[in-house]
Amino acid sequence: MRPDRPGNRRPQGGAPKRAVAGGGGHVARKRFGQHFLSDSGVIDEIVRAIDPRPGQALVEIGPGLAALTNPVVERSGQLTVIELDRDLAARLRKRPELSVVESDVLKVDFAALQAQIGRKLRVIGNLPYNISSPILFHLLPVADVVEDQHFMLQKEVVDRMVASPGSKDYGRLSVMLQWRYDMENVVDVPPEAFDPPPRVDSAVVRMTPFATPPNVDAGVLEELVAVAFSQRRKLLRHTLGAWIAQRGLDSDFDLQRRAEEVPVADYLSLAQQAAAAR
Repeated sequence: MRPDRPGNRRPQGGAPKRAVAGGGGHVARKRFGQHFLSDSGVIDEIVRAIDPRPGQALVEIGPGLAALTNPVVERSGQLTVIELDRDLAARLRKRPELSVVESDVLKVDFAALQAQIGRKLRVIGNLPYNISSPILFHLLPVADVVEDQHFMLQKEVVDRMVASPGSKDYGRLSVMLQWRYDMENVVDVPPEAFDPPPRVDSAVVRMTPFATPPNVDAGVLEELVAVAFSQRRKLLRHTLGAWIAQRGLDSDFDLQRRAEEVPVADYLSLAQQAAAAR
């Protein structure tokens, strides 16, 4: 596809495409899920939460028009950025304080990047909402080379990430991230803080990998959690009961609960038993 040119263009049969305010003529690309942060007060609040320092191995996913990039690099002195949009990547390459990786983030080897830099990574970014979960799970296996992560996401996704057992937001995403990270919502961001504004509220989540995570087979955990939440309104004896029986497990796991009532620690214990029995 031919890249969009700067300025306003009227696509055939549609409304004119408006250049992003302060973006040097850049038009937001829907296929990349582009919504550019533009509220200076919100930007300051996010940067304070990140607290970038010189000498840290900071990596930004999707820097876009550099709303976060600029204040972060002012404090850190250098920054690695991962940008898929070739026009934006070309702009960013003109800045000597930035190391630009032009790539789909899902194809980036973060373990190799950490080895190249030589320090644990601090990963930040305003993630495209249409692929936010795949990005989170792409980073999960390399959590041991990451110091922390600060991501802007759709608020309802952040609510699910940090949810406690027994709440309506607690689900597969909660369990699959909470076993590996300590997480908290640090900044709420309204739609009007972006250009163009998304149709949803946003939030920034801080994810800090546990220094000594539980020894668990992530594949087994993912499988059993998927089964457990496949019919979340039913008692687990109707779903996870069969899964346990098929593996011949002699487990004291309480199946008289619904999936949303089970703490992460109980799922981890069952996954460890299942892995040991294979």
